[in-house]
Amino acid sequence: MRTLTFLLLLFLSCAAFSCKKPQGFDYRDMRNFKVSNWNLEKSTVTMDLVYFNPNNFGVDLRNVNCDIYLDNTFVGKFMLDTLMHIGGKSEFTLPTKMDVDMRNIFKNTLNVLFSKEVLVGAKGSTRVGKSGIFVNVPFKYEGRHKVDLF
Repeated sequence: MRTLTFLLLLFLSCAAFSCKKPQGFDYRDMRNFKVSNWNLEKSTVTMDLVYFNPNNFGVDLRNVNCDIYLDNTFVGKFMLDTLMHIGGKSEFTLPTKMDVDMRNIFKNTLNVLFSKEVLVGAKGSTRVGKSGIFVNVPFKYEGRHKVDLF
C-alpha cells in the first residue's frame, strides 16, 4: 500500500511540475477590415486578427474579452465566447466583430488626417487551457498603424 501511495504521489508531482502556464499570443496582422451599418453614433466593424501561439503545445481558447482604444480613447469592446483549438507554434485567425462608438472616433479624426498613423490599443484577457483546465491570461497590445484615407 505504501508503494502504491508513493507511486501515486510521484506521478501527481511529475504531472504538476510538467504542466506549464500557457504564454500569451503574439499579434501578427489584421486582415479583411470592413465597416458596416455606418451611423453617426455607432458602426459595426469586422476584421480577422492574425495571432501566433508561441507555446510548444496546442491550447484551447475559450473566450476573449477586451477593450479597444484608438489614440488612448476607448472606442469599443470586443467579446468572443466560443471554443477554438489552436495548434502549438502556429498562426491562427480570430474573426472579430464589434460595435464602435463613432463619437469617440470623430474626436480623433483630425489627428489621423495630419499624422497618417493611429495608436491602436487592446487590453483584456483570454481564457486558455489544455485538457479541460483553463486559466485567464491577461494581454495588452499597443502599436502604431498607418491609415491611408486617400
